[in-house]
Amino acid sequence: MTDNSSYNPKEGKNKSEEKGKPSWDPFNKPSDNPPDQEDKKKTGRPRFNFYWIYAILIVGLIGMQYFSFTGEVKEIEWSTFQELIAKHDIQKIMVINNKVAEIYIKKDRLVSGDTLFKDVKTRGFGNSINPGPHFAYKFLTVDIFNKDIKEAQDRAIAKDTAGKTPDQIQEIKDKNRLIITPNERRNWSGDILSYILPIVILVGAWFLLMRMMNRGGGGAGQIFNFGKSKAQLFDKNTTVSITFLDVAGLEEAKVEVMEIVDFLKNPKKYTQLGGKIPKGALLVGPPGTGKTLLAKAVAGEAKVPFFSISGSDFVEMFVGVGASRVRDLFKQAKEKAPCIIFIDEIDAIGRARGKNIMTGSNDERENTLNQLLTEMDGFASNAGVIILAATNRADVLDRALLRAGRFDRTINVELPDIEERKAIFAVHMRPLKMDNSINVEFLAKQTPGFSGADIANVCNESALIAARKGKEIIEKQDFLDAIDRIVGGLEKRTKIISPAEKRVIAFHEAGHASISWLLEHAHPLVKVTIVPRGKALGAAWYLPEERQITTFDQMFDELTAALGGRAAEQVIFGKISTGALNDLEKVTKSAYAMIAYFGLNEKIGNISFYDSTGQSEYSFGKPYSEKTAETIDNEVHLLVEKAYDRARQKLRENREKVEALADILLKKEVIFREDLEAIFGKRPFDLEREDLPGEAIPLPV
Repeated sequence: MTDNSSYNPKEGKNKSEEKGKPSWDPFNKPSDNPPDQEDKKKTGRPRFNFYWIYAILIVGLIGMQYFSFTGEVKEIEWSTFQELIAKHDIQKIMVINNKVAEIYIKKDRLVSGDTLFKDVKTRGFGNSINPGPHFAYKFLTVDIFNKDIKEAQDRAIAKDTAGKTPDQIQEIKDKNRLIITPNERRNWSGDILSYILPIVILVGAWFLLMRMMNRGGGGAGQIFNFGKSKAQLFDKNTTVSITFLDVAGLEEAKVEVMEIVDFLKNPKKYTQLGGKIPKGALLVGPPGTGKTLLAKAVAGEAKVPFFSISGSDFVEMFVGVGASRVRDLFKQAKEKAPCIIFIDEIDAIGRARGKNIMTGSNDERENTLNQLLTEMDGFASNAGVIILAATNRADVLDRALLRAGRFDRTINVELPDIEERKAIFAVHMRPLKMDNSINVEFLAKQTPGFSGADIANVCNESALIAARKGKEIIEKQDFLDAIDRIVGGLEKRTKIISPAEKRVIAFHEAGHASISWLLEHAHPLVKVTIVPRGKALGAAWYLPEERQITTFDQMFDELTAALGGRAAEQVIFGKISTGALNDLEKVTKSAYAMIAYFGLNEKIGNISFYDSTGQSEYSFGKPYSEKTAETIDNEVHLLVEKAYDRARQKLRENREKVEALADILLKKEVIFREDLEAIFGKRPFDLEREDLPGEAIPLPV
């Protein structure tokens, strides 16, 4: 995103570029050609960096602590100190800060040739005479030091004046009297360093933090810009390659969105009739159906500023940041109007507001939502700013967000039908090197219930499978293997299964295949395998009929077919196993839906307890009494048991055929529709369909 501080929206250039200077900000990320490299190319030498001055100052201050320009001062012990006093070598003693005694040696004694003064008589450059101090002695207290000096001096004078006259004694005392001078000395370099170094560290840490924050936030993540919007801007200088031609299978959704784009391009066409463009459009649909892709196409087609942001980008750990970012986003949008704002996964901030007194008034997410509602349609004018949003959880959104004036349109982006799947396959098969005999309609018919993302994954997986096999082009079987891989999982032929378990699995899958073949409204089976895939020990592939409404007979036949595996175990072995877990879960959910949601039960009647809004504002719990709940449970139990008895009855009537089918499955491990026709014959009530494999539904056993 272009930095607003140096960006000229009219000319699309940086101010620094207009002045002929490199646009280099030490707080921003370095460009591909940093200015130091550019200057090096121009002048032949690297550009001087001002930060070297700081480094030199810091090194100089630290060096002053370790280097002295007054000569070498050698620390001595008390025995050596006594020897110097006894020989009368000391000219004077200077006590520094009541801690250290600096000892100055007489000049004639330095040059006398005594080995004690060998290392201290000269200093530095030219070997000049060292003026001192020459030695240093550390002591604990001044009183003890003065006492020790007086005693040592008295012993030395007593030794020198033995047998002398009083006048001679006084002369010796005056001549060798020690001069002790106290002195207060401050370590200016250390004091300066103690003051400056913390400041330098803080400034350096601040520079580092600012630089790191700017790298992570792309200009809006600086330490003082938490409240700035993180929206990514796409305008005439930022090209988006995706257009509506790249969006297949969303014809109805594209019509509504293209109308918004057309209004931005030709506003007079609508305003001359008194019409107003919708202020917002909400894209709703299952995951993978192309909601975000449709928004990208709008960004590529609209030719107006396009702000893209995720709902979670508004939420931060700091209170008030979300509302601040909403304000900043709409402020930028109004400055660039007409423009479009796209908020992906808006349910992150658009959930229905609660009524909890403890958290409702101070909840950061709710404050962000309140600010968003105000900006979308509040007291202030919001002309020229169109809001696009996408979510797959429209049932949890706040009703105030969905009202007209904010989101005038709700565009449902559903799973594609067969014609839409053909168009989606055509888009994703463009870059593939594949056999020309592959029929797009064939692939569309065998992928019912697939979303656009699933189809894209099928195309990519088929290319990977073909490459894994060393092929130069993608063949039809590679697409079939890709569909099996995505729906059922990867084959696990190395999984250890005992012969007894394998026999149970074979009859379980044979039961599913037989019941689905014998019932009119069950999905016709196309392929059965007992090779483990993913978590399933066996899988069955069906060709489901694409229908918009379902009758009781159709749902009851599907319940019976789902219980065919467990019924086969009961009929053949006289006992059941845990392998029907997935079947029972599916059957239970379907039975409760038939009775409690769809009103397909005579005892419950034409009543539905399904809440499509997801709000449940006026209910304290279940929307029915305990007696009704008990009735629902009883009716579900009766319905499932009726379907189970029906499946067992069908299998008993065709036991020989079921055993024959299981034997073939044990030998081949994979059987197809032709094997069922050879045993059961043609389905008498089969609809006119092509002999195509369909959706894979793994059934663990």
